Amino acid sequence: MSYSIDELVLGQKACFEKTISESDIQMFCGISGDVNPVHVSQLAGEKSIFGNRVAHGIMVSGLTSAVLGMQLPGPGTVYLGQELKFTAPVFIGDTIRAEVEVIEIKKEKNIVKLATRSVNQNNKIVIQGIATVMPPKH
Repeated sequence: MSYSIDELVLGQKACFEKTISESDIQMFCGISGDVNPVHVSQLAGEKSIFGNRVAHGIMVSGLTSAVLGMQLPGPGTVYLGQELKFTAPVFIGDTIRAEVEVIEIKKEKNIVKLATRSVNQNNKIVIQGIATVMPPKH
């Protein structure tokens, strides 16, 4: 199901949850070409400010895309922009919940802004920002 601009309301929310795995990191390295040692080397991770290997922040932010494209507004949504702040590291085995909430609706332009937030299994915010999207027209 997808929502047109007329079906969206302020405060409407949706989320998607995923546990980050070793294979997620390896596949993202292959897709992105980002093989920074902090992502792939246990030794480098332990020597980093994080104390362990970390997932790519931009990979984790992609979970927000799953919410926008599959749930709210849903299939047919055009992702126009994203402001992001990475506030805490994500480690292999962390379960991340990407949440979105409608915060602004511009019907005349068919544009919606959503607060985006990703939290780990301890409810610690790891990424936050604002997405700008164009919902599908029915």
